[in-house]
Amino acid sequence: MPVTRRLFFARAGAIAAAQGLVLKAQQALPAPPPGSGPTSGKVDPRVGTRDVARLYNYSDRRAKVALIKGDSRRRNIYEALVAIDDQIQPVLKPRKYVLIKPNGLDPSRQLISTQADTVHGILDYLAPRFKGPVVVAECGGTGSRQATSDFGWGKLFAEHKSFDIKLEVPNEAPGRYAVLQGIDYDMHPIPIRLGARFVDPDAFLISAAVMKTHNMVVATMSIKNVVLGAPLPPPPGENRPMAESEKRKFHVGIRAGNLNMYLAMQRMHHNWGVGLIDGFEGMEGNGPVSGTPVPHRIALASTDFLAADRVGLECMGIDAGWPGYLNYAYEGGLGQYDLAKIDVVGARIADVKRKYRLHADVDRMLEWRGPMQDLPPTL
Repeated sequence: MPVTRRLFFARAGAIAAAQGLVLKAQQALPAPPPGSGPTSGKVDPRVGTRDVARLYNYSDRRAKVALIKGDSRRRNIYEALVAIDDQIQPVLKPRKYVLIKPNGLDPSRQLISTQADTVHGILDYLAPRFKGPVVVAECGGTGSRQATSDFGWGKLFAEHKSFDIKLEVPNEAPGRYAVLQGIDYDMHPIPIRLGARFVDPDAFLISAAVMKTHNMVVATMSIKNVVLGAPLPPPPGENRPMAESEKRKFHVGIRAGNLNMYLAMQRMHHNWGVGLIDGFEGMEGNGPVSGTPVPHRIALASTDFLAADRVGLECMGIDAGWPGYLNYAYEGGLGQYDLAKIDVVGARIADVKRKYRLHADVDRMLEWRGPMQDLPPTL
């Protein structure tokens, strides 16, 4: 059909009206969740205008987080789980086995790693409540096996003889993986292999995380422990560089990295059991491997992983609007991030709150919030 002058202007008017509706919708941003203060501290000007006012409140469901302070790591973990027993039992009962995901099993760096007493506390809680198998899964290969010896995990397993416990290294089981579709640095789709255990609906997944600052996403706790623990490295014995590890596919820039983590959360959150954060000795500064210890003496637990991490941020004195992946999780409806809708039992946040020193590159980490400067404003 020929385009007449009248038809041209009619179409132009319709397009302009549609663009106006879109712009109006973009400008009508909801309020930030209560408890999220304004951005504070030195921030790189490239961050742009995005702030916590862009958080979307998709969930009215309340969450419960246990916050325990004490002088025994093992006791803190146990009491945190007992405090939310009413939340755990309905989810645990139908599952066939418990899957414990430790954090950073590196024999040379005990500070960054899940300690034996953390797992002791978990098993102390499970003993009278669960009689099925328990799998401790970590993708680190030989290092993980050496760590179980160096950290005294052999004695741990022997003490809890009532359980059928085994350590499993998922990348040693060829062919057992699930595929996540992520994006690379150039925004092209890429497949990412995840250990099959971490998406198994029969598993009750417990994230045994360590409270730490981070060099890409500001802070790492229960969610990042499982999301970045699921990608498979090359199988042990294969002479392939670690650069080929699936985990590397998450380290593709601040924006794509946060988005890939969110995509993985969408795939994995259905079998999340308990988000457990060991803050007995946290890490500040250039975490998650080169920071310094913080004798915080706390533990947190929740069946809502996002709520656990949200309270963890408060305990660390970190602005809730800063970690991109956690904001994406809230915007995507994967948990509660609004402090006004999180019931904290045990200690009060105000009584345990400390100001963690952040990574030296934190300003660069916040660039995910601002506009894309490397793309033209119009086509």
